[in-house]
Amino acid sequence: MSVPPAPKPYSQFRAFLALTKASIKSMLKSPSSVVFSLAFPLVFILVFGFMGGSRNSISVALDPNSDTLNPIYRELSHNPIVKFNRDIKDTAELNAQLQKGALATVLNIRKDTKQNGRYIVDIHSNVAKMANAEQLQAIINQSMLDEDSLLHHRSAEIVAVNKTIIQSRQFKTIDFILPGQLGFSLLAASVFGTAFVFFHLRQMLVLKRFFATPIRRSNMLLSEGVARLIFQLLGALLIILIGKYFFDYTLVNGASTVFSMLVVSAIALLVFMSFGFVISGIAKSDATIPPLANIFTLPQFLLAGTFFSIDALPKWLQFFAKLMPLTYYNNALRAIAFDGASLWQVKWEILVLLIWGVIGYGLAAKLFKWE
Repeated sequence: MSVPPAPKPYSQFRAFLALTKASIKSMLKSPSSVVFSLAFPLVFILVFGFMGGSRNSISVALDPNSDTLNPIYRELSHNPIVKFNRDIKDTAELNAQLQKGALATVLNIRKDTKQNGRYIVDIHSNVAKMANAEQLQAIINQSMLDEDSLLHHRSAEIVAVNKTIIQSRQFKTIDFILPGQLGFSLLAASVFGTAFVFFHLRQMLVLKRFFATPIRRSNMLLSEGVARLIFQLLGALLIILIGKYFFDYTLVNGASTVFSMLVVSAIALLVFMSFGFVISGIAKSDATIPPLANIFTLPQFLLAGTFFSIDALPKWLQFFAKLMPLTYYNNALRAIAFDGASLWQVKWEILVLLIWGVIGYGLAAKLFKWE
């Protein structure tokens, strides 16, 4: 009499792969997943990409050694077109940022030691913003005329303007917008997607039915995380390639830059998902998920440098913007793509993201519900 073969042991890995595959299929069939991950970001990239790089204001960094007790600076500081950037206090850092193209113009106003009452204005601009230097010189000349109508007879005696143009990369609108749209995509899809998926799985008792199987709870969560990671990173790669080949998005080190961007995106995605778990745990119905998710996501969409620089915000709002995880994701991606920064060089941005991850998963562990 033959003995029946012993049943094969249950494979947690095969169960994990099956759940991951099922999650990816559900995302591909979900209109909201496709809209948040691809449609919205691509629409914004197309709009801003075709708009080009023109702006109505001139961003001017003031040299730390510049004299500010003079009529030239006083007139410029009241000119609505001229926007002074006073965040960088080191001359060497100013020159480095100018060469990279991160700054358009650096202004230094100094007294002429050889001629009493005369000022020398040094305008340092990168080659991509030569028009800014010309426009700034015209504004200075006009400002002095506005200060004293008699100056047009002896303007050369009062102020001398020197322009220095250096070679640099051009910082285009797409170089700012694309990282912001990647952040928009990851944050929206992670928080909304994770919250809705696990809330519905719990409401439909799917998670409870899983308890009747040998699969571990950790594998249930891990499979959703890996599936979302694969789906979102493929979408991020597609967005980067569209930006590169259709709008000349700057990728300083080519493929290695793309790889670093995807690594930071993967970290950010896992961090953002934690708050999706939190929201799915505290939501009482699926109608309460969007308001709860918007409390976390909407301020970041508006303030974290997604559509415009946080430098344009009032100082008190900048304080809150610099607490948001999306700010650090956006900053890290822009530094990697345009400045050629390595992962180690954006370690502080990554560290802040990881701190938010610890907070998010700590809350999720207390608030997430299986039934």
